[in-house]
Amino acid sequence: MSFYWVKTNSFIKRVFSKYCWDIPNKEKKIYLTFDDGPTPEITDWVLSELKKFDAKATFFCIGKNINANTSLFEKLISEGHSIGNHTMNHANGWKSKTNDYIENVKNCAAVLAGKKMSSSLFRPPYGKIKKAQSKILRNLGYKIVMWDVLSADFDQTITPEKCLENVTKNVKSGSVIVFHDSIKASQNLKFALPKTLSYLKENGFVFDVVS
Repeated sequence: MSFYWVKTNSFIKRVFSKYCWDIPNKEKKIYLTFDDGPTPEITDWVLSELKKFDAKATFFCIGKNINANTSLFEKLISEGHSIGNHTMNHANGWKSKTNDYIENVKNCAAVLAGKKMSSSLFRPPYGKIKKAQSKILRNLGYKIVMWDVLSADFDQTITPEKCLENVTKNVKSGSVIVFHDSIKASQNLKFALPKTLSYLKENGFVFDVVS
């Protein structure tokens, strides 16, 4: 398993200060985000769980998944959630030529436009993006959204209980939290998300969308 931070190091936040890592506030607002959907086998369940807690979230969608699951994407919108660009096919910025990567992002934007949607929010898959790619996207008006807390639901070597702990032990007011509405993450997610929502509600946190 490749290395990752569950709680993003403050030094990293300072070095890459042009990215959005958290959204400080005094109202105990937190920002749930979901990457990689929409996925029929899991996104619908996520929406149902969010609705139970009247929680809004931000979904960073893959263009090809939007095309394949249009009605599910439209349901995301109709239920008041926010949308972000997550490239057309989950491109790894570190392994992509800059022009190809930018085109990939634009292709996803075109899919959104075809659904009468637009978004200035962008999250690079794997959190991997080159300096030149970042500069171009920011010049195009994109806000690059990273995270403060990583649930690591995608990591099939950890227990569902550990996934839950990753969030509850690290969340604070302003945290941007990452889950994945993907099949790979589903076992950890289906355990951790309901309990996370309950924990956050019980501890006075307020759900908001990234904007």
